[in-house]
Amino acid sequence: MRRRLVISYLLLMVLVLIALETPLAITLATRETDRVRADRLADATRFASLAGPALRGGSTGPLESELRSYDELYRIGAAVVDRDRGDVVASASWRPAAGTATALEAALAGQQVSGPESVWPWVDGPVVVAVPINDGGEVLGAVVTVSPVASVRRAVTAWWLLLAGIGLLAVLACVLTAFGLAGWVLRPVFELDAVTHEITEGDRSARVQHHLGPPELRRLVASFNTMADAVSDVMDRQRAFVAHASHQLRNPLTALRLRVEELGPSLTDPEGRAEHRLALEETDRLALLLDALLTLARAERQENERVVVDAAEVAASRVAAWQPLARHRSITLGLVAPGGPAYARTVPTAVDQALDALIDNAVKFSGAGGEVTVTVAVRDGGVALEVRDTGPGMTESQLGQATERFWRAPDVQNMDGAGLGLTIVAVLVDASDGRLTMRTGEPRGLVAGLWFPGPEGGPPEGAAADAAPQGLPAAAG
Repeated sequence: MRRRLVISYLLLMVLVLIALETPLAITLATRETDRVRADRLADATRFASLAGPALRGGSTGPLESELRSYDELYRIGAAVVDRDRGDVVASASWRPAAGTATALEAALAGQQVSGPESVWPWVDGPVVVAVPINDGGEVLGAVVTVSPVASVRRAVTAWWLLLAGIGLLAVLACVLTAFGLAGWVLRPVFELDAVTHEITEGDRSARVQHHLGPPELRRLVASFNTMADAVSDVMDRQRAFVAHASHQLRNPLTALRLRVEELGPSLTDPEGRAEHRLALEETDRLALLLDALLTLARAERQENERVVVDAAEVAASRVAAWQPLARHRSITLGLVAPGGPAYARTVPTAVDQALDALIDNAVKFSGAGGEVTVTVAVRDGGVALEVRDTGPGMTESQLGQATERFWRAPDVQNMDGAGLGLTIVAVLVDASDGRLTMRTGEPRGLVAGLWFPGPEGGPPEGAAADAAPQGLPAAAG
């Protein structure tokens, strides 16, 4: 945009200079030519006053001496021509030039003639002046002078170069002024663009300086800062509310569960015991939902902090942690990992929380006799993790909705869960500048893939995992 503004200012300045300097350049050339023509007309008129008596009396000696001196002094050819167009007296450098015959014709008709109107730097034609010789109202002949225009061309060229230099300085001043003006006008826009990207990348404290640029853009900047403050405040309040509500509701929920448990021994009716069991399950489900909300609120607050973790070690520890549940459900849970470390740069706890959510879903939906495989590989300048199961999988439309909050597939509504696991994974991966992909497995099941960027400048020394110590690299239920 700055370049377009500068070009528009420059184009306008060039047009103004052309409109002003072109007439001035023509005027200067005409003025220099008129000065020379006036001098030559005065000289020719004086010669004509001398030539009248000479032509009447037949004595041309004084006139010849005048023309010779004039030629030697100014290097201008001159001639006296009678009415029959014959040369009566001519100077040594006299040579007829283009336009001489026309000028002589007009002078013999009684008119003074001089031309051209203007001398241009690229035209080499002389200045021709013809004056009639009158004696008692009778035209006896004419005086013709042919003047070189080298000095006039040099003068016109000097004036034009001066105009060009002034125009160049004006253009340079216009460019400098245009850059300064465009920078002043567009600085709030550039600041606004930079701050918008910073806020998009997670720095919600970034604001635009409100004292830059013209008043209209200052008002825009002030409005933007006010809007950013309001949005940031709303987000902080929302996250604080979710975290506070999730935390505060756990205490009465725990007390409620204890009281419901204490009612168990006093229930003798089988139907009452069934209702008692359902009440306990609902309290567990509510506790799970509150834990998920709290985890999600904490995950969304991890805005700029990054840590380097060994994803292979984290994956091994999470597989080891889920082995008891996998064995209890008769599911084979295994790990395929590289022999060495696989370092990734993420927000804190991103890898272990994401793997916990994905392994939990895989174990939950695979069913007895199923298989869940966690794969770790160094790929594309980062670390790729994959959790593959042999469960029922998802349709294409379900895959598009899987990361929505509280969404659950229609055929699993009766299973434990809050519908926030994949949402938490998506938030953690996005905060880490990573990628989450999901696709149907072959021949069945679901494949959930994670990719996290590698550390900047290579793996640092002493990089530690963000989870429990590494477990076994692979195990079977």
